[in-house]
Formats: sequence, structure tokens, C-alpha cells
Amino acid sequence: MTRRNLILILATSTALSALALSAARARYVPKVATGFVANVLCTEIFVSGLDPARVFAETISAMPGAGLIAWALNYRVDRARKDVTVTLFGMGPSHAVYRGDGLGCYLDHGSAVADIALPPPEVRPALLPEIGGPSVVPPQTPQLAVALDRAFAEPDTSTPRNTRAVVVLKDGHIIAERYADGIGIDTPLLGLSATKSVISALAGILVRKRALRLYEPVPIAAWQGAGDARRAITLDHLLRHTAGLALGSSLQASLASALEPVNRMKFVEPDMASYAESIPLETAPGTAWNYHDGNTVILAHVIRQAVGVRAADMMRFARQELFEPLGMRNVTLEFDASGNADGSSQLLASARNWARFGQLYLDDGIAGGKRILPEGWVKYSATPTPNAWVGHGAGFWTNLGDSFGATYRTERGWPRDAFFAKGTIGQYVIVVPSERLVIVRLGRSPNWPPEADGMFDLVRDVVAATGNKGKLAGAN
Repeated sequence: MTRRNLILILATSTALSALALSAARARYVPKVATGFVANVLCTEIFVSGLDPARVFAETISAMPGAGLIAWALNYRVDRARKDVTVTLFGMGPSHAVYRGDGLGCYLDHGSAVADIALPPPEVRPALLPEIGGPSVVPPQTPQLAVALDRAFAEPDTSTPRNTRAVVVLKDGHIIAERYADGIGIDTPLLGLSATKSVISALAGILVRKRALRLYEPVPIAAWQGAGDARRAITLDHLLRHTAGLALGSSLQASLASALEPVNRMKFVEPDMASYAESIPLETAPGTAWNYHDGNTVILAHVIRQAVGVRAADMMRFARQELFEPLGMRNVTLEFDASGNADGSSQLLASARNWARFGQLYLDDGIAGGKRILPEGWVKYSATPTPNAWVGHGAGFWTNLGDSFGATYRTERGWPRDAFFAKGTIGQYVIVVPSERLVIVRLGRSPNWPPEADGMFDLVRDVVAATGNKGKLAGAN
């Protein structure tokens, strides 16, 4: 056999294998597409109280390629039963069901559904001082008013921003906030992947309590077989997205991303954690960075095991150890049909509550004089992960280091010390220690181009309006 023929055979085999893999994944695309839409609709109708047509239109407009199939997506909302059914070309039906207060919605795949009964939340005094009064706080300076005007403007109708909320804290007090029509200071808003940063905080609390250890392997039963290299995966690997599991990527929100195995996990499988934990390694733990939702779904499973196994135990832990001390009321965390928290994307909180979470990190993990996060945890969270080209740390995105993402943001006006929770299609909780700022922005904006959501302008404008040269009169 000639060398040329061998190369042709190898190339053909590789191409056929890729086609076979794509075909295998493609059969899940209708369920992924309908599952995503059903879950978002159910969540934002029955938890956020938003209009279905608005949710559908804003979400589709934020996802490249989704407009090509929007006409073929059909959704039905049953307000009496509190559920949503979505089909694509009449196929791949997905059914999302509202579970109740504090639990939001889950995708019903026709299998057994875990019974999750949450006790009423205990109203304890918050440790974090109040950040704002009962009414919307208008911008405290003309410069801040201009910043919010620009954040809510729609300069390009082809890539609408759909800004829903902006809250700006300086030294722990709201100095400007604004909301879109139909949204207010108490409206729970979906954080999408900003949820990952909240789950990382819960992991940090367990590290502080010595229930988990950062650099020791996590106790996943499926990985304990002799010779299973996944036994080496640590808490740090999951937080930094270096565990190495072959689940694809969660960096993009687009129609093409429906082919990623991680989206089969989220929208097709009834037990997300078991599916993620069944996946083999693609790279040795700790050797490569690969951002995907499976890492945080497994992390949430580890947290649930550490606090009492049941989903209700995890929610109680989150309330008592994080939400209540910060004054974060009416927070919803969604669980799948099997009782796994979707710690990758499904936490809802008001914009003010997202700001309270950011303030905890601005204050080095302390609220009202009490340490919530371990000493050094905030610095650890913002420490760059090697080869994370977007600029990612351990549970937070970061402008520290020399990654492409960090450089891109700082060249466009973001402070070097800024770090942030980020959710796809336009969710941000930005912490700027040098300026004593927390900036929250929630909406429905395309991820591309990077300027589409207006965040470069917003951060620059707020820093300019509140920095030493533009210091607020009466600011603490």
C-alpha cells in the first residue's frame, strides 16, 4: 500500500467517524431545542411572571441561528396546570412543569420524578446591611443617568440588547438602578451561568466547614473503580473546568451548540448528574481547560451529598448559609426530575439579590462582620486558570493574568482587578475592588459580537462616573 493510499484511507475513516458521531448527536437536536425553550418559558412565566411571547422573542433573538427554526417551534402554556409544552416541526416534544415556590420548573421526561418538599423559608435578620430602600433608586448623578440611558438603548435592531435590569452598588449602597417594563426590584431573574458562581460559593462554605477539601478527589461513586482515572478529579478541577470529561463545550449559546453532549445532559437526560458522571475522560484531570455545564452539575451533586443527600437538604443549606445572611429573599434554584440541582444555569434572584451576592465578594467573603466564605476564597476565585483563554478563574471570570479575554476587556475599559459572574446571553455580576463597585446587568443579548450587550460602555461609564474624579456627593 502506498503512503498516499494510506493517508486517503485514514482521512476517509476519520471523516466517516465524524459523520457517524454527528449523526448520533443530531438525533437529540429536536429535544435539545425544545427542552431549552420549554424550560426557559416555564421558568420565566411561572417564576419571573413574564409574558410568554416576550420571553420567546427575546430568547430567540439572543441566540444565533435560532431564528432559522423559530417559525417551526410551537409552544403551549397551560396556566391551570402550570406547565409548558414545546415541539419542533411537531416533533421532539418537551414538557416543562412548575414545581413550586423556590424550586421553579423541571423537564418531565416521562420517568419517575423526585418529590422535593421545601419547608417555608425562615426569616432571619440579614447580616449584610441593607443596600437600598423599598423604591427604585434613581441615578445619583447625571453621569450615572447617562450610563443607564445607554445601557437600555437599542442602537442596533439586528442585535437587540433587551436589557432587563441594571443595579450599581458603590460602597455597599445602590447609587443607580433601572428596570425594563414589567420588571421591578423584586422580580426573580434567571442568572443562567452566573449560577455557577453561586454554586462555587456554596462549595467554598463547605471548604470553610472542612466538609470538602479543595485539592482532594471528590467522592463520586461512579469513579471509584480500579484504574478509573476519573478518581483523580478534585473540587478545584470542577471549579476551574479542568476535570477533563468529554462533554463538549458550553461557551456558546447558539443553534449549533445543540450538538454538544452537555446539552443532551441538560435537556434530554432525566438524571443530569448520573449522565455527566458516566462520561469518560477526554484529557487527564488538571491538564486542559474546557468550560462546560457538566462540571458544575457534578459540583452541585457533590455539595448535595455533603449536606444531607436530599434536594431539600441542599436548598436548606443554601438558604441558611448564604441566602439568608445576605438578605437574598425569594431565591429559586431549579432541580431536574431526579432531584439534581441545575447548578450550571438555573438560579433566579432579583437584580438586587444578585448585587448582594456580588457585595459578599467585594467584602472578601464577610457579611456583617461574619465570615461566610473561607479566608482567601475570593482571591482564589479570581486567580486565572492556565489556558483559560476567555479569562476564567475558579467559579468566576477574571481580568487578572494575560489571557485573551482579560486583555480584550481591559483594553476596552474594564479595570484590571475586576472579576465577575457571567451568564450567557447577557447576565453579569461584576465586582471591582479598586472602585468599591458592584455592577449587575441582566437581559437577553447575543454573545456575539462582544459589544452587543453594551457592557464595555456600561462599565466604562460607571467607573468614570463614580471614580475619584467623579466621586459621588454623600457617597460612603
